[in-house]
Order: sequence, then structure tokens, then C-alpha cells
Amino acid sequence: MDNQPDVHSTKGEKKLLKDMNERIPTIDEIQKEQVTVNRIKISPIDLSRFLVMKKPRYILYNNFQYKEELSRRNMIKKDYSFYNYCFLSVIISFIFGLIIGVILMGSSQTHLNPNYDRKILRLNNTREVTSRTLNSLKVDDSFYKTENKIDVYDKVNTKDIKFAPVSFTGESHKYKKDIYPKGLTEDMKDILKDNKVTNHKHSINKVINNATNYVPNEYTVLYDNIFWGPEVEDMMPQGYGENTAEIWEKYVEQSEVIKIEPGCGRMQNRLVTFKDGIQACVRYRQNTDQIQGEIFSFYVGQLLNLTNLAPSVVKVVDVKDKLWRNVATDIASAQWNTNRAVVLTQYIPSLEPATIPDIFKPSNRHLNKNDVLQMCLKENKTVDTSKEILIEKLRNNNLKSTTNDVENFEHIDMTLSRKTIISFVELAQWSDLIIFDYLTANLDRIVNNLFNYQWNINIMDGPAHNLARKMDSGLLIFLDNESGLLHGYRLLKKYNVYHSLMLDNLCVFRKKTVDALNNLYEQSIKTKISDIFHRKNNAVIRDILPPLPEKNAKILHERIGKVLSQIEKCEQKYR
Repeated sequence: MDNQPDVHSTKGEKKLLKDMNERIPTIDEIQKEQVTVNRIKISPIDLSRFLVMKKPRYILYNNFQYKEELSRRNMIKKDYSFYNYCFLSVIISFIFGLIIGVILMGSSQTHLNPNYDRKILRLNNTREVTSRTLNSLKVDDSFYKTENKIDVYDKVNTKDIKFAPVSFTGESHKYKKDIYPKGLTEDMKDILKDNKVTNHKHSINKVINNATNYVPNEYTVLYDNIFWGPEVEDMMPQGYGENTAEIWEKYVEQSEVIKIEPGCGRMQNRLVTFKDGIQACVRYRQNTDQIQGEIFSFYVGQLLNLTNLAPSVVKVVDVKDKLWRNVATDIASAQWNTNRAVVLTQYIPSLEPATIPDIFKPSNRHLNKNDVLQMCLKENKTVDTSKEILIEKLRNNNLKSTTNDVENFEHIDMTLSRKTIISFVELAQWSDLIIFDYLTANLDRIVNNLFNYQWNINIMDGPAHNLARKMDSGLLIFLDNESGLLHGYRLLKKYNVYHSLMLDNLCVFRKKTVDALNNLYEQSIKTKISDIFHRKNNAVIRDILPPLPEKNAKILHERIGKVLSQIEKCEQKYR
């Protein structure tokens, strides 16, 4: 029985072999069948034949994850194909759009000007420009139609764009000119230019003297020994007269400030911009004396017919007022207190520093008719007065000509070059400046240079403090007069010697300034200033800002008398 084959074992082996032909057995099956095989003593199964099956249906590996890995790789390949397709589509679309844009731009350019050959044409400064500021005109890189032509700026790079100088005085000049803000009224144009085109020559009909009668003509440089002649007066820039001040007052009354920014000097002064682009310097001080000094000095300048002071007006800081309501935040940032008086002075652009003329420096420090004559002769490089200069003696006309005749003259007639006349025009303005600073006892201008000369001998070669020159007309601007009439009067004992130093060496004056001084001396200067103060300012301003004190008005009157005494002294000396 033991030697008979086990039928069941044989059947089981066949079944196992049949199953193994179709699949790889599991470990449990192999172990189980291995026991049976060992029992029936069959040879081990060669599994290598299962590895060379032609088309296995499936493979069990790592718990079925291999099949998932293959699926994932196939999906990645499909994604890359999709992205490549999108990238190519974008490139094609971009190229197609670029071609269309070039075609459209070419057609629009042809529509603007069929004959346009892409050349840079000349800039036309007379065209209307939408972007303007008070100080300059910035030219845009856009096209403008002007009589079927296209004007473009000749700078392509925006960094190279410059401000185009334009003259509104009708005269060409090497300096940059000021530009009107758009929509400016004719009255405001008058206030912004100090060199008007209109004829403003000073007519001198006849000068009567005890020794001779002489009528100055257009070539008279000096007459009556001490007065500048029509040749100089006719070249004086008109500046800012009384009418200009009235225009400024009306303008400020109706305007609104839209911007406040630092500027116009130190401390709490500010540069303000109005709605239409006009700008002004606002003087704010904690000390009321300095506000009084600024505005009353301006009134004195008006009484003297000086046109070198920029128009000024007093206002009260009130954020509820139309003037300030748009800049309440900026007022708080500037640390301005409300209900304080401030002075709004018209901002004057295109200024350059003004230096002290050589004739007023320590080595010379005098100006009289002999100095004027020498400057005239220096231009002509001759002392032969019989050809180019007419000299009439004040006394003893019957004497024969001698070498001393050049010192005995009362007037000078000569045709001068423009350069020499311009130098005389500046000296004529300096004569007004010396008188004005003496009357107001201004400490912050020439006296500042004179006082510091003892420590710095080169200070007289530098620019004068608080003095500037208008580039387009040569007008001298007397800036920052807040120390006048009050603060300066308190320090007369210390600084009066410097005020007198300039006045005592001045012997050439403007006739209209001398006439104004005579009129002021014969009347009450306090009454004159009070009338202007009440006429120009309402009750609210007068309550906040006191009038000129009686004591200061008396000092001013006395100083007017001293100036007139200096004029008489010059008349006696050079008679």
C-alpha cells in the first residue's frame, strides 16, 4: 500500500502545474506545494520558464503601485504636450498682433501727414500749450498742428527736456524769461512784468539855474551837478508802481491758495501757489514788529515812488476764509497760528544775485559828478572834451578853456554805449537803495556787509544781502525789509554809523526821488502812512496789526530831513 502512487497527489500536482502555467504562484502556494512535492519526491519547478512568457496579462509588484506609476508618467507626457501647444499659440498670437499694430500705426501716421519724412522740425514757441507753470514752460514730446506742419521738440530723451525761454516783453534777451500761467488776465500780466513795452520816459522840460538856463536832452547823462539825466532815466526799468500794487491787492482778495510749501527764506515763511499758478511768498513771524516793518517799509517805498519793491499785502490766517480754506492741513503743518497777520508778497522768478558796485566799496566809496565823468571818459578813452562831451561852466563862462575846465561843469551830454548806460542805470537804482535803507534803518542788506567787513575783508566782493537783480530787465529788487522802521530804529545807536557811511558819500540822485522827499518832509509822514494803512486794510487786520507808532514816525521824519541835508550839501559842494 505504501508503494502505490498517491492518485490525489498526482492530480494536485497537475492542477498546480496547470495554474502555474497561467500565473506565478504566491509564496504560500509554493511552500504548500513544496511540501507535497517533497513528499512525492518530484524535482523542483524551474520558474525561469515563467519569465519568458510572451504576453503576461499582469504583474504583481509592490502592491500594484508600479501600474499606477506608469499611468502617472503617461499623464505627464500628455501635460507637456498641452503646455507646448499653449506656448506656441501665445508666440503666434503675439507675432500676429505685432504685425497688425505696425500696420495700424503706419496708416495713422500717414493720415496725420502723408509727406511726413520723420525729420525733427523746429520748435514753435508761440503755440498754445496746455502744461504751464509760472516760472517756465515745459515742452512736451507730443505733436502739434501749426499751419499744416508738425512741430516736435528736438529732444527725444525725457532727461534732456529743458524749459524753453520765452519773452513776454517783446524783446530778445540772453536770460530765461518768465511765462504767464494759462488764462491770466491782462491786469495780472502787467503785474508780472516789470519792463513794459509802453513808453515810460521821464520828461524834463526845463531846469532853471541862477547862472544858466539849461534844458536836458536825450543825451544828457547828468545835469544840475547832482541829478541823473534823461539818457539814464529813459533806460530805467519801470518796475512795480502804485498801479501794480493795487492789482495785486485785488487779485489776492479774490484768489484761493491751493498749495503751501517750504521756501521764501528761513523759519516759518512759505511759498504759496494760487489756483491759476501765480505764486507768493508769505512772511509769518511770531513777532508783530517784523510784520509791521515789512509792510510799512513797502508803504514808504510807494511814497518815494520806488518801483523796486515787489507788491505786498497784509492778510490774516483764517482757515474759514476763502483764501486759506483749501490748505488747512498745510497751515497746521507749518505751525501757523490762526488770527495772525501775514504779508503776501508777489513771488518774482528769474532773479540773480546783485553785487555791490566797485564805486561803493571801501577803496572808493563815493559817487559824485566827477566819478560819472570819469566813467564816461573811460569808455571813450579820451580826455578831449571838445569833441564828445559838452561841459558848461557854472561860473564865469567868459574864461578861456584850461585844464581845470573839466572840473567846472554842471551837466554832461554824451552818446554812450549800451553797456555804460546799463552800469549807470544800476548806479541810479543804488542811489535809491541807499536812501531807502537809510530812512528805514534796514540792517539786513548793505549794513550787514559793512558790519562784517571788519572780520571778513572779502565780504564786499560777494553778493549783497537781501538784494537781487531781475534777469530780463536789470531791475534791482529790495527783498526782506522786515527790520525796517521798528527793529532797526531800536538799534540805531549801534548801527547808525554804517547807515550814514553810505549816505554821506552819495552825491548823485534821481530827481523824482528828491521831489518825493521834499513833499514828505513838508507833510506829516505819520498821516501819510496811516492813510495808506487804513485804506488798504480792513478793521480785522487793523485790530491785529498795530499802526506805525508815533515815536517811529518822528524818527522817520528826522531821517528824511537828514537825506535832504545831504542833497543840499552836494549842491553846495559841486556848485
